[in-house]
Formats: sequence, structure tokens, C-alpha cells
Amino acid sequence: MAELIYITLDQAIEIHRKTVEVSGGGAMGALNLGQLESVLENIQNDLYYPTLEDKLTHLFFSSNKFHCFEDGNKRIALSLGAQFLLLNGYVFVATRFMREMENISYHVAAGRISKELLRTVLGELINEAELSESTQLAIFSALNDAE
Repeated sequence: MAELIYITLDQAIEIHRKTVEVSGGGAMGALNLGQLESVLENIQNDLYYPTLEDKLTHLFFSSNKFHCFEDGNKRIALSLGAQFLLLNGYVFVATRFMREMENISYHVAAGRISKELLRTVLGELINEAELSESTQLAIFSALNDAE
């Protein structure tokens, strides 16, 4: 794997500010920047997160679930994930990521989609033209089981 470019805490804070501003507003305050900084640092550890998919999954899941900001945590998961992809040359994937992960972000936040299923979705999103039938069924099952 080529040397990856990572998002810094200052960049993440700025991404959050712009995301909230552009997407309709909300509170700008931070709740736990130490936790966000930990996530941003941890994804750089190749022993724990050896692939781009593993790094992106942890970044997306954690920024979505940890509520590091007062508002916009689902949106920041999308924005940080897309920015991470863009920084590392995945321009076309980043566009698809933003389009297809919005609903997934909601269901991750609600606890319907596990980190493992998220990893599968992101792996296929990065490497495939479409989500496989088995992944689509897993998502459908996860959403129906939660009702």
C-alpha cells in the first residue's frame, strides 16, 4: 500500500465547521476532541488497521458513534471519510461514497449496522462497481431485524 495521507485534528475541526455550515447548520461546539484525535491517530497504526478499508471503517464508525461534536456527527463521518478518500487519490470513489453512505451513516448511528457490516460495505464500495447481492441482503436484514 502506498504511503497514505491522514487527516489532522485541526483539519477535522475545520471539516466539521464547513460541513455544518454548508449542510444546513447546527451547533458548532466540540464535546470530545481528544476522542476524535485518538481515532485520527489510531487509524495510522497499520498493525490494527492494515488496509485502507480498515482505516476508513474505523474513521467512519468512530466519528459517527463517538459524538465528538455537539451536532453533525453523522455528517462529519461522511465528510471525513470522503476527505480521507480524496487525500489518497480515490476521487471517483469519494463521490460514490458521499452518495451511497448517507443512509448507511444514519443506520450506523442508530445501531442497526455493525462495524463489521460497515467494513464489508466500504470494502465493496472501494473495490466493486456495485454492492454484492449478499451485502445488500445483509443490510436489508440488519435494518429489518432492528424494527
